[in-house]
Parts: sequence; C-alpha cells; structure tokens
Amino acid sequence: MSTELDALRSSVRAAAAELGGHDLCRRLDPAGPGWDSRAWSVLGEQIGTAALGLPESSGGIGGLAEMVVVAEELGAALLPVPFLSTLFAGQVLAGTGSADEVVSDIAEGTPAAFAGLDRRGWWSPDHVPFSAAENSTGWTVRGRAPAVFGAAGSRWIVTVAATPEGPDVFVVEASADGALIDRVETLDLSRAQASVTLTDTPARRLTTGGSASTAVFPALDIACIVLAAEQLGGAQASLDATVRYAKERRQFGREIGSFQAVKHSLADLLVLVESSRSAVTRAVEADDLTEAGSVAQAWCSDVYRTVTAEAVQLHGGIGFTWEHHCHLYFRRARADAQLFGGAAFHRERLALSLAW
Repeated sequence: MSTELDALRSSVRAAAAELGGHDLCRRLDPAGPGWDSRAWSVLGEQIGTAALGLPESSGGIGGLAEMVVVAEELGAALLPVPFLSTLFAGQVLAGTGSADEVVSDIAEGTPAAFAGLDRRGWWSPDHVPFSAAENSTGWTVRGRAPAVFGAAGSRWIVTVAATPEGPDVFVVEASADGALIDRVETLDLSRAQASVTLTDTPARRLTTGGSASTAVFPALDIACIVLAAEQLGGAQASLDATVRYAKERRQFGREIGSFQAVKHSLADLLVLVESSRSAVTRAVEADDLTEAGSVAQAWCSDVYRTVTAEAVQLHGGIGFTWEHHCHLYFRRARADAQLFGGAAFHRERLALSLAW
C-alpha cells in the first residue's frame, strides 16, 4: 500500500507542477467557474482523483489514505480544482445509498458541490436553508445558500431540504429550471464560492424520514480530515519556500537564515508542521473519524494560519506585496479557517464529546 500511495503522490505532484501550480490561480478567467478545467480534467478524470473514496459499485477507488495523499499535494501546489467540493458532495451522496448513477458520474470527473453549510461552515439539522415540496411529478426545492464552495461550474448540487418528516438529502442539476448559481468575490483566489438559489427546482429525494444526518455527518468527518491534509500541504509548502528564501536573501553581508531569530522562528514553524502531520496521520488510522477529524481540524487550521502569516513576515518587504505567491497561501489559510467549523468550533466539539 505504501508503494501505491507513493506512486499516487508522485503522479499528483508531477501533474500539479506541469499544470502550473499556484500560478494558475492568477490566470483564472474572472468569468469562469473559479477553477481550471484542464487541470481538473487531468486530475479528476485521467488520474482518477474524483473517484477516490466512492463505492466500487459506482466506479469508486481507494479510500481515506488516498484522499489524504492527494489533498496534501493539492494543498502544497494550491491548484485551483474542485477536488474538495466534489469529494464532499460525493461522500454525502454515497452515504445515502440511493444515487448510484449520480455517484458514477462524479467518479468519472463530473464536479459536484454541497449547498447547506451554515455560517460556521458546518451543517446542523436545526438550520436548513432549503425547503422541499412534493407535487404530482415529484419533489421541488426552494431556498438560498449564500456561499457554496465549488458550486460554480458543478453539474450536481447536493443539498438538505426540510420536509414534513424532517431534513432529507436532495440532489438537483445545476442547469435545472429555477436553479441560479452566481459566483461571489472571495478572499481565497484558489477556491471559488457561489450563491445557490433554488426556486421550485426539480429535485430527487435521496433519504426519507428526516434522516439527512446519517449521510451528512459522516461525510463531514471525512471532509475535515481531507481539509486538514490540504492545510498540512499548504503549511509545508509555505515553510519550504520560506527556508529557501532565508538561505538566499542576504542582509548585512550574511544570509538571513543564519540569524538566530530567524532560525528559531523557522524551527518553531517546523515543529508546528510536523505536529500537523502527526494529526493527519493519526486521523487516517483512527477508528473514530469524528474525534480524529475534530482533532485534526483543531490543530491544522491554526497551524496553517500561523505558518502562512510568519512566511509573509520572514519574506520581508517582498512578502508584503500582493503579487508574491505567499499571499495566495495566506489567503487560503484564512478562508480554510472558516470552513467545516474552524479550530475553535472543533475544540468545543471535542470538549462536549469527551464531557470535559
């Protein structure tokens, strides 16, 4: 398995470098979906990352270990592709056990997104932004989600809507009547978001009896771990770039990396990054993904913000220019801190679950 994971890592790393890495973020079409279609074609379809973690019966391959490897490499390259949004939506659909043809489509590389996270970046059955109604031809959904990552350019929109029996999972086609998806301006140039408005849009109901939580919460646990791997990759890339700069930049006749204050700062960052790696590795091997996902997010989210902020500082004057690439990671770190609950939310979640 280690050999297979190493091969997958090498393939994704090589593809990301060949495709342009973080430079793609600045070359995206403002009128486009917010991700690079060629890059996603290579990664999602040719390499097969879109199929990771999905049921084999629907064309899925691999599991959490493979998802984490890919996420770490994509986080390091900051490649603008809808990997995380498609993975999350696919996990929700797979959890319902009743959308095989849609899951198969996603496994082949068709982008998807989940609309329904609240302002904390989490999902709660008490705050469902959509409602569903049944008519003679089936179900329709109406409501609005103001910020859905990966929605622009996605074919499938997975959501949770209130029914008389409680919240259930529905899936709609983005091109269906009554569906309106508008990109919104975001801090993170590498992960676009869009508002999703559904007005009596035809939808397929995938769960019954108000059982949406049985599909959404396990998908969130996996998404938290995958996001932590992305954050680890970004933190490692930021640290590596800063170390290279410290070895090259000369001040007062010496490389700035030889100054004690700089060396101590870099050593502290290395400890944080390696601790993040331990949290992600532990999560992959854990039996309780809920606890492991919260631990990984509680640590990796804060570490990513700290490392990217220090990277800006240690790059000196050039680090404060918006044109420098370290700002792309800085922005991603700040945006990720609001996704899937954030560090403070997961610390509280852990405390409640452990009865502290």
